[in-house]
Amino acid sequence: MMMTKWMGMAYLMGAAVMGAVNVSAAGKAAPEMALTADGEKLLASYADRLKALQAEIGKAVPNVSEQNKTDFQKTREAVKKALAEADAAQKPLNTIQTAKALVEHAKGKWIGGAEKEIAQAEAALKKAATDSEREAAQKVLASCQANKEAGVKALKERQEALDKAKADEPKLKQDNQAAQAALAQARTNELTAAKVLLTQAEPFLSGDKLDAKLVQCAVLAAATPRGLAEFAQQGKEQEALAGKLLADTGLMKQMLEAGGARGGKYGQAMKIYTDIQKASPRAAKGLLHRLALGTAVAHAVPIAQQNAVAATNAPTVVDPVKRYLHYEKAYLDGELDPAFKDMTAWECRLIVNSYAPDHQLAWGREMLRNYRPDHIFNPDYGWRYSGLVRTDVAYRSSQLLRDNDALEYFQNIIKEGGVCGRRGFCGRFIVKCFGLPTWGVAQHKHCALGRWTPTGWVVNFGAGWEWSWSDADDPSAIRRTGSDFILEAQARNQPQEYLKVLRAEWVGDILGEQRVDSFKEGSGGWWKTMALFEKKAIVAAAKPTQLAALGQELGEANESAATKAVAVEKVIVTEADKKAVVAPNGVITVPAAACTGNVQPMKSFLGGLQAFCGGEFSCTVEAPKPGAYRLTARVVTVHDEGKLQLTANNAKDTITMVIPYTIGLWQKTEPVDVTLVQGKNALRFSKTTNSFSLKEFTLTPVK
Repeated sequence: MMMTKWMGMAYLMGAAVMGAVNVSAAGKAAPEMALTADGEKLLASYADRLKALQAEIGKAVPNVSEQNKTDFQKTREAVKKALAEADAAQKPLNTIQTAKALVEHAKGKWIGGAEKEIAQAEAALKKAATDSEREAAQKVLASCQANKEAGVKALKERQEALDKAKADEPKLKQDNQAAQAALAQARTNELTAAKVLLTQAEPFLSGDKLDAKLVQCAVLAAATPRGLAEFAQQGKEQEALAGKLLADTGLMKQMLEAGGARGGKYGQAMKIYTDIQKASPRAAKGLLHRLALGTAVAHAVPIAQQNAVAATNAPTVVDPVKRYLHYEKAYLDGELDPAFKDMTAWECRLIVNSYAPDHQLAWGREMLRNYRPDHIFNPDYGWRYSGLVRTDVAYRSSQLLRDNDALEYFQNIIKEGGVCGRRGFCGRFIVKCFGLPTWGVAQHKHCALGRWTPTGWVVNFGAGWEWSWSDADDPSAIRRTGSDFILEAQARNQPQEYLKVLRAEWVGDILGEQRVDSFKEGSGGWWKTMALFEKKAIVAAAKPTQLAALGQELGEANESAATKAVAVEKVIVTEADKKAVVAPNGVITVPAAACTGNVQPMKSFLGGLQAFCGGEFSCTVEAPKPGAYRLTARVVTVHDEGKLQLTANNAKDTITMVIPYTIGLWQKTEPVDVTLVQGKNALRFSKTTNSFSLKEFTLTPVK
């Protein structure tokens, strides 16, 4: 997978700017609401207030040197020129890289994928028991064989194109290095010129004397007098809420600091915030207040809920109050990541905006605690939780998926796998389940995720931030590049300095300036541009670590590692962990830690250890009495039903144990009968399909 910075631009150009239009839950522009007589009065009142504030603030805004502005503008033009030259120098190299990627794609995904699908189709043909099954399998086989032939032909053509393109590669690299160096110098000159202007605006941007008027005016400008009137005319309660918000400087400032109400819907955000305060007395301060704020601004425009296909009566949008209460309870119950307690309101909005139903978020936590607790204990935050995708969400083309309408969306993804989109969505889902923020990452013909870590944001399953932009599937998305997002995230780590960014943004909004388009160099009004360069200055001074993307090679992996018993976190197994227990009634309990072979012990939320089983393994059982025993296993699975072949004491005949599909919950297998001798017994298990987690075996004497 090879991407260039500006590929996919045309796709994004058509995306709506979230917050600049009135949007419905489905993301489409909603028609203006007709104003009543009261609504017209409210509109006039809000408009007059906005106009008066704009006039007053306009007089207070400092003037800066026109010469310095001119000098700065010259550096911006120089950056544009250097950027165009750098892009031109990069294009031939991109062509080579694309040619290389196409060759590898033909070898791996196309031909290699076709060969695997051919093998699967041939196996299905052998298992076919009816004419219709055989006919279906033959059709799939023929399609896969034709696909492989096309891949072989494409590989030859692509290799020839690559060989031709590589002839000029040394000279192209040299030209590109020179162009990139020139661009870097132009950007340095630009930032230096911007700092001169920022120094002149420093007293204004650093002071808070005008904040009460700034935030009220910024809220009115973002909400628009008409939008606020449409909300307030709905009833006395709504009118009172709008008035209360506009009178509460602290609350307006906190909402703006949290990124502002989605879609500019400050009336709706105020209602959600108030409803949360009524629903929970804990939401008044600290982390839970920040969570309430983040929820209110994120859900100001309703977020469409992704329900199971069969759940036709399920709510169509996420209930924001219930979403807040869901995370409050999970936090108080100790189910979320330890870092959740320190999240800002802005970070909280990137947690609570999942389109998964609340019960699915709860399931995600329970499933991972049961099935792969090692991903929860993983000390590497870059892969904590999201590592589930690399181990258990197989890369599988759409024609092989067999989604079950009764299952939830993310249950199907983990069970069936999918291409990069489903894998990226699953990674975002599971990270949000545990109370950490994510940002939807789109890349050229690819989907990934950006996620929070204590040392900074990082991309999983894709290239870095410079190759990314906001994913239209992400309900929090606004039209911006990944580089712009990471700049904001890094600048926000200096909250006092970031207030200067916000004040410049507010002035830009108040004066009706064009926002900065991160896809268009040199765009944006004067104060909006100053806000951008204030962020750049903050980050340049802080020098944060830029985390390299993780798992780019796994972005479109052909298979997951679920077939191997490999745990993320190693644990020490003691003799006590391996010790079987014999109850007075003769029931033998053999802990998973007693098993050896293709199993990986890990800490269990049930206490003690459990084991992830991905192949053949065995255990020794000390039986106090000889005879027949009923054997069951306590297991958890997230894929299809599987089977184990059990052999006791090297017997000729094997016993088939069915490992049920438990949808991530602990469950006992159906019992099978096994004959044991008194003393030591060797039990060998041969895995035939799917991996699972095991807590213990239980052998009950047959009386």
